[in-house]
Formats: sequence, structure tokens, C-alpha cells
Amino acid sequence: MDFIKTIDIMPESVYLKLKQAVELGKWENGSPLTESQKSASLQAVMAWQAKHLDSQQHFTIGSNGKIIERSKAELQKEMSQQQIIRLSHDDF
Repeated sequence: MDFIKTIDIMPESVYLKLKQAVELGKWENGSPLTESQKSASLQAVMAWQAKHLDSQQHFTIGSNGKIIERSKAELQKEMSQQQIIRLSHDDF
């Protein structure tokens, strides 16, 4: 099975465990990640995020693995379309 197919079928629970391992530098059982495990896990985490998460960030990685850079105008347009709730102190 190739890498992309593996990422497509990877459950979120596996992604979360890999993400935690990369962040902490060790597996759940406490044993440290080797450099190759860290590299492979980080690649898997980034690929899973690109495939399954809808990120609103300025720079993201697309599902095809390429970096997507959104312009300032695109971000401003998106922000202007979002509803913002404003409350005063009297509302509480």
C-alpha cells in the first residue's frame, strides 16, 4: 500500500497518537522516537492534516502535498464574511 492510500484510511485516533509522539518526542509507553521514526511520523501527521483538516491558515499544505499561500485580499474577504458577535457589559 502506498503512503497516500495509507493516509486516506488512517483513523483520527492513529493521527492523534502520531501527533502526540512527534510533539513529545516519545511514544505513549515513554520510549523515545528515533530520528527516522520522528521524520516518518511528522510526514504522516502533516499529510493527514492536509487531507482531513480544513485549515484557515495563511500557509497550508494542500491534499496534493504542495504549499498553498493565500493572499491578504483572500483572507480579508473571508474575514469580512464571518459573523462576529459583539456583547456589551450590560448583556451579562
